[in-house]
Amino acid sequence: MTGAPRTAWATIPTDEERFRPLYARLLGLRFVNPGGVLCFLFFEGAVALAALLALAELVSWWAVLVLPAAVALMVKLNDMVAEVVVRSAALVPDQERDRFRRQMEPVVGRARVDWTVPGVVVTSRPTLHAAGPVRELPTTHDLTDRRDLRR
Repeated sequence: MTGAPRTAWATIPTDEERFRPLYARLLGLRFVNPGGVLCFLFFEGAVALAALLALAELVSWWAVLVLPAAVALMVKLNDMVAEVVVRSAALVPDQERDRFRRQMEPVVGRARVDWTVPGVVVTSRPTLHAAGPVRELPTTHDLTDRRDLRR
């Protein structure tokens, strides 16, 4: 195998490797670092779930072996995907990363708008202007009188 040695991309220092859970060490996880409780759930939880399904006769007893292996395969696949993502991110130049960060930062403040529309006066205070002469609405008494005239 050519390229950098395996420890070059490892995120866990070698002196801390021996304190990692057995499940993570057996799978050779380098980028995903599950804790003890999560490793317990991955392995013993999958065995317990498969045993319950087998006792309920929903699956055959082979599921007790297959389900933990399938979970381990998914965890390893997740670690491999994380490795590809980390390596591709390392190939992006620092300048591009900084430019991307600048573009993604929210900007808070006020924007000054320096444009005018011909014939429109923009002020900071609202003013009330009458649109024209105010007409009086007819009262109900006026309406009843008109009905009487039509008869």
